[in-house]
Amino acid sequence: MKKSKMLRRLKLPEKALENIKAAVDKAEERTTGEIAVAVTVESARYSMYELLFAVTAGAVVFAVMLPFAEILQGILDRLMWGAPVWCLPAVYGFTCFGVTAVLFLAANVPAVDRLIIPRRVRRLTVYNRALRYFVESGVYATRGRSGILIFVSYMEREVRILADTGVSARIPGETWNSIASDLAEGLGTENAEASFIRAVERCGEILSEHFPAGGDDSGNPDELPDALVILEDDECV
Repeated sequence: MKKSKMLRRLKLPEKALENIKAAVDKAEERTTGEIAVAVTVESARYSMYELLFAVTAGAVVFAVMLPFAEILQGILDRLMWGAPVWCLPAVYGFTCFGVTAVLFLAANVPAVDRLIIPRRVRRLTVYNRALRYFVESGVYATRGRSGILIFVSYMEREVRILADTGVSARIPGETWNSIASDLAEGLGTENAEASFIRAVERCGEILSEHFPAGGDDSGNPDELPDALVILEDDECV
């Protein structure tokens, strides 16, 4: 999914990216901590679950059709003046294959994916993807180990906020979970931009309490990009 399409799904205009970046800039002025924000279309392909759903549905259709074999054979005989013996198996095969193919394609719709993929699996997958980006983006390597990552996975409607060791030692995880839940509620709505900015502001307020700016003589360098990073499809595993 391209950047423009992702923004439409999230209901974020191009201007919103500038506003979110400005919010991160402002939040980091008051703290030596760093805030990174990233969005991905989905945290994994989930092809196994989509295929399992489609094949299971095809098997159910086959089982439902079995008791009607005699009726179907009679219909074929009338249509073809005595259908060859292979016609009935062909009807079963094409029907089940068609159902499987159509449902496998339908399973790529985000709303359907959220129905067929267990919530536990989605939550764990988003966490693992967020953890991967946490390392890849360098959030884990900030001075004072005071970086946090706000990670959004659109398809799963999940938000994870990961904090480095310096932050997690002072601030309990429940604090970040509360902010993440509020942001998740705003995803894909008209309040999406405001939800992102509010999450950044709340994170900045918390970091400023425990990692205030001007606490030492080394200044307050900007160690991470402040812009909202949109991960393309090929960055999903």
